[in-house]
Amino acid sequence: MTGVRPRYLPAVRWLSSFPELNVRTYVTHEDKPGIWFFSLDAHSPIAVRLARATFGLPYFDAEMSCEVFKDEVRYRSVRTHQGAPPARLAASYRPVGEPFDSRPGTLENFLTERYSLYSAGAANRASGAGRVRRGDIHHRLWPLQPAETEVEELEMTAQIGVTLPDTEPILHFARRLDVVAWPPSRLHA
Repeated sequence: MTGVRPRYLPAVRWLSSFPELNVRTYVTHEDKPGIWFFSLDAHSPIAVRLARATFGLPYFDAEMSCEVFKDEVRYRSVRTHQGAPPARLAASYRPVGEPFDSRPGTLENFLTERYSLYSAGAANRASGAGRVRRGDIHHRLWPLQPAETEVEELEMTAQIGVTLPDTEPILHFARRLDVVAWPPSRLHA
């Protein structure tokens, strides 16, 4: 993540850029497709606390590195958040084809064209922890490329009771995507 900042404020170098890793699924509420995050690991303790407090998202502290060599990205993450379940990733990935825009009705479009994030956290327990909230986001079409990966270690899903299948993953690469997010609001049942 780079350039993370509130609207109308400048980015702060030591606070606005940090590696992030997430485990998520895809949901729809009242015809609004979105993302439900099971976890988001980040290498910025301040960003972790701000995101947990403002968006109610399950952010966790992690020791992380993200190194780019030509087109290859080498990613390492070890969760360090006190009291959180363990999670680790060590992998490299790279694009292996030309950029393309997803078309409506394709799997790529289903996975990337989502303009909401959902969460059940709350900054203040008295204000209703566990109540679902939605934050709207905006971005252009993802500039996708087919990708390949080499995974050394992948222990990110045991915490949610999911065992990943031993099959070839579906992979895409995007060099950059600018996103604008609005504060979440509580959904009424």
